[in-house]
Amino acid sequence: MTQFKGRREDDRLLTGQGRYTADWNLPGQLYGHFLRSDRAHAKILSIGTQGLEGVSVFTGEDTKDLKTPPPQLKVPGRGQALKVPHRPTLAEGRVRFVGEALALVVAESPQAAQDAAERIEVEYDELPAVVSEIQSMEEGAPQLHDEAPGNLAFDYDYGDEKAAEEALARAAHVVRVTLDSTRLAGNPMEPRSCVAAWDAANNRYDVYCSSQGLSMMTPTLHTIFGLPAGSIRVHARDVGGGFGIRSQPYMEYGALMVAARRLGRPVKWTGSRFETIATDHHGRAAQLSGALALDRDGRFTGLRFDWLCNLGAYCTQGGPMINTINPAMHAINAYDIRALYGRHKLIFTNTTPTTAYRGAGRPHVTYLVERLVDEAARQTGIDPIELRRRNLIPRSAHPYRTPTGSIYDSGDFPMLLEKAVEFSSWKDFEKRRSESSRKGRLRGIGCAMFVEPSGQGPVPKEEAFIKFGESGNAELYTLSGSTGQGHETVYPEIVGEILGIAPERITLHASDPAGPALAGGGTVGSRSTMQHGGALAATAYDVIRKATDLAAKDLEVSAADVEFEKGTFKVKGTDLSISLLKIIQKHGSALDTKGHMTPQGAFPSGAHIAEVEVDPETGVIEVLRYTAVDDCGRVMNHTLLEGQLHGGIAQGIGQALGEHVIYDRDSGQLLTGSFMDYPMPRAGDQPRQLDLYDHLVPSPTNLLGAKGAGEAGTVGAIPAMANAVLDALRPLGIHHLDFPYSPARTWEKIRQATVKAE
Repeated sequence: MTQFKGRREDDRLLTGQGRYTADWNLPGQLYGHFLRSDRAHAKILSIGTQGLEGVSVFTGEDTKDLKTPPPQLKVPGRGQALKVPHRPTLAEGRVRFVGEALALVVAESPQAAQDAAERIEVEYDELPAVVSEIQSMEEGAPQLHDEAPGNLAFDYDYGDEKAAEEALARAAHVVRVTLDSTRLAGNPMEPRSCVAAWDAANNRYDVYCSSQGLSMMTPTLHTIFGLPAGSIRVHARDVGGGFGIRSQPYMEYGALMVAARRLGRPVKWTGSRFETIATDHHGRAAQLSGALALDRDGRFTGLRFDWLCNLGAYCTQGGPMINTINPAMHAINAYDIRALYGRHKLIFTNTTPTTAYRGAGRPHVTYLVERLVDEAARQTGIDPIELRRRNLIPRSAHPYRTPTGSIYDSGDFPMLLEKAVEFSSWKDFEKRRSESSRKGRLRGIGCAMFVEPSGQGPVPKEEAFIKFGESGNAELYTLSGSTGQGHETVYPEIVGEILGIAPERITLHASDPAGPALAGGGTVGSRSTMQHGGALAATAYDVIRKATDLAAKDLEVSAADVEFEKGTFKVKGTDLSISLLKIIQKHGSALDTKGHMTPQGAFPSGAHIAEVEVDPETGVIEVLRYTAVDDCGRVMNHTLLEGQLHGGIAQGIGQALGEHVIYDRDSGQLLTGSFMDYPMPRAGDQPRQLDLYDHLVPSPTNLLGAKGAGEAGTVGAIPAMANAVLDALRPLGIHHLDFPYSPARTWEKIRQATVKAE
């Protein structure tokens, strides 16, 4: 495929010409600052605003008519539907987590708004708080919502409980593992911010905010305000990172919209890094328990999951779905396991609400299953690679129906494993381990297989629009929301290849509120290339069909005698021809086309191997080498693919080595509210050697044969890192260690093992 050198976006972004949310400024705008709760759980007795001059203050009384964002999950649970307590835009009578917005102060400058907010006096009646999902389920635990007794929001199960229990009962070996999937802050480079304006002449709001797609934000805002479609326009030009936590409108946006309409002037708010860490929706946060049954030959015969998932204080739109439907789709991972059962309880706590974060539930599955597999290898004495070989789903079994009914569309899991073993020099590892030992270091290697759902979505169709100008240039319209993936580069490449037009002549308009009305979804779940790219491809083929008729008329022949190849229409058996470019220049808007595709998901897969070295004197872990072999279907642009994998692997390593949102167990106070306390992955944490390879099996579910790659790096890196570190520590008798593998935590575990051995 024709490719640019680098990304088209780079020139704009690297020269300071990007336009992020904080770069939007509207005439006459005011500035907002949010007063936030410093208590995890308390009744609000009063909010004192006396003596404040030159500012406007909005509280829950001003926003009480706004509705709760509807969750995406619609399936029934075990005897009850998902409980969705009202989530106020600004706190109404009670606060339920540290950082919840109490009031919005609006002034002529950001400084004046902040100064006034700091003078507001809030009187609380403090209530006991509960921060862990386990603690929240205990008898007598503080209750967050009257409509959710026992703090249980949802009890969800899938698979066949009887079959799984019978498999476990008959098994020659049963391996059990319980893991803490630590809470994470998404921390996009761009802090959350918003500009809201009310257009009285057109009876319409304009909202400027970071977004993963117009269709993910606008309908929800319409629901929150009870307004008809077209009453709210969402604008997002450049977005500095998404990772799932930019996929729904936050409550602050509604408060700013109320203020803008009431005051008759635009209101702008730019959040701080503390607000990003403390109040952006968090990720992960679950206790994962699993049991794996094996027969005497090491074949996997059954699998059971029991999860406790921390929703935080309220339901987000995506949080319930990523802890239920997503993991159920691939709970067996890449293995041929016929008996499966899972039960996941979703629980309210006095913490920031959780939602989809890069991987959106899939890292939970791969982390737990791959830890079970490595633990099974340890307990049975079977080599971990050999154990995987015996149980992987063969290529010939695709399309493969899982015990929950999802269909793995295509793949070659055994070959992914063999290539990863070869390219990582796994067979020579013991020599390298000995070399590290001579230096007083502990060396470990870990493998992780994965298969994950991608491109899924509830939308019935994905639409795109291609518009042509007299010059022969084309403009593309989609509902995608790029947060750094390079859509402006790859979508013109896709359409350019089909139409035979240089990509430089094609421009993308993504989620343009002034563009044509389109149906579809946003940029989540590794769906962009499959669905938005696929819709553009389908539309481009519709353009060719239209252009064929026009070319036939211009050439004065039957359309059946015209064939299209590499941008040119030719009359079969003659030298008569006309280029598509000339057709466009002559007929222009006659070729404008809205097309669509019916979204179908796919299942990318991979085998990742991490190799690490642990310094037992300090607990510091160095990632020496990382080898990834991925099947993401047909590759559109290798440079962009590698960027996605690099970023995903970096985030997976970040979760393994350091990232962890921590609340004080007793008070519910956030203890990791800055980068002084919350360690982001740094360059020194990344692999000394990172090798990426393909083993591609195109998907039959979409025109492009793509499968998705945006989350694969994270899904593979988390279990690969866990298995590698524990392999390094195993000679000391250490077989379990929860994330994060920080130097302090790792050193303490080594110290305890050393004392015990003495």
